[in-house]
Amino acid sequence: MKTINTILGIALLAAPLGAQELFDAQVQAEIDRAMAAAKVGLDRLQMPDMKELQAQLEQLKVDDLQFQLGGLMAFAPQDDRAREAADRAREARDRAREAQDRVRDSEDRNIQLYRDGTSSIDDRRYEHAIERFDRVIDSKWSRSDGAYYWKAYALNKLGKRDEALVTLGEISKQFPQSRWINDAKALQVEIQQAAGTGGSPESQSDEDLKLIAINSLVNSEPDRAVPLLEKVINDSKNNLGIKGRALYVLAQIRSDKAHDIVAQYAKSGANQDLQIRAVQYLGAFRSKDSQQTLADVYAANNDLAVRRAVLRSMMTSRDAAHLFNAAKSEQNVDLRREAIRDLGMMRASAELGQLYSSESNPDLKETIIESIWMGRDGDKLMEIAKNEKDARLRGDAIVRLGQLHETRSADGLASMYAGESDKAIKTQIVNALWQGGACKQLVETMRAEKDAALKTEGVRRLGMMKGCKEATDYLMELITK
Repeated sequence: MKTINTILGIALLAAPLGAQELFDAQVQAEIDRAMAAAKVGLDRLQMPDMKELQAQLEQLKVDDLQFQLGGLMAFAPQDDRAREAADRAREARDRAREAQDRVRDSEDRNIQLYRDGTSSIDDRRYEHAIERFDRVIDSKWSRSDGAYYWKAYALNKLGKRDEALVTLGEISKQFPQSRWINDAKALQVEIQQAAGTGGSPESQSDEDLKLIAINSLVNSEPDRAVPLLEKVINDSKNNLGIKGRALYVLAQIRSDKAHDIVAQYAKSGANQDLQIRAVQYLGAFRSKDSQQTLADVYAANNDLAVRRAVLRSMMTSRDAAHLFNAAKSEQNVDLRREAIRDLGMMRASAELGQLYSSESNPDLKETIIESIWMGRDGDKLMEIAKNEKDARLRGDAIVRLGQLHETRSADGLASMYAGESDKAIKTQIVNALWQGGACKQLVETMRAEKDAALKTEGVRRLGMMKGCKEATDYLMELITK
């Protein structure tokens, strides 16, 4: 009767029992250390040097702080203090992982802002482009020197020449080794020469007018437009804005010659921005030839920004085969993770399953689990949850199964629970069923559960589920028992 009263009290309160001040001092000290380490990562997210931040996060090693929780739980299986200690340890690990994810998210966000800015320049939306590049500059991203160039270009197009010149000056000042310095000097000379002739904002140069005329020719006689666009791109006197717009127009022409020119610039490293834009255009073609060209560019290039752009274009091109090869053979962990995530976006479950079987890096295996979840492959997640030897990875697969919010996955978790002997795993299954809103399956598992601590946890979770008749009926059974 005492056990039943404990269960009912937890269910009705729908909150964990125990007070923080009663925690074991040694466990508390370890948890506080983990939380502080995770906070270091979060607090340093605005550091200019992202590589240094990555190194800091790698040193946290919060994942290694297991605190011997398995033994602790075995020693006091019904102790709410131990359960809360385990929860807080997992929270510390998750915070550190969140810091790493935020670094990667920041990279993704800046890539998108930069791409949006250059696209806005192509569309002559200069104010919008400036706003995008300002955000890149403020983040102190690794390609901020390029953002300064394009911001100056847009300012000049708006007739704000003095601001444009000041912006260009920041490139040599802040990035003395930048590859953009020569392009910045050329644009500076062009702006200074134009300032001597006056003119109104949005005034068009001869090159601008020529490009507009060529663009108009594309619809009527695309074969004549192609060599003219190639000439604009190859003319050393033209600035990068003109070249970029010409490349953009060229990429819209569906001809072998146009594709060959875009492929040529994807392979060329004369200017990183033009190369990355050509790589993006190749991905949109979705042809076997363009897919092979992207694979060749990836193999021949050591620039991380270009290789990352190639991986994304492979995903855009639906090229699972080459992405799979990159995920297997790439030495850079971040690029491998990028390829794995792109496979997840494509729902390439078969390739991800092969990668998981051969992968030895636990962090990358976790990324594969996340990507399998993105592809909504519950069968593969269930296979990992049942067979994986690493308890943390098993737990990740179980959590992802709950997040699918599918009846089949919930039934699979309930079935797995019935045959499971590891109490920590059973607790994770309970939480996954709760998170997935699998009320019926959670009730079924608790009806059969004999362990008081596990039953307590399950009933506590049922007490948090609103609008579930099965949970209400079961709780009433316990009350009247």
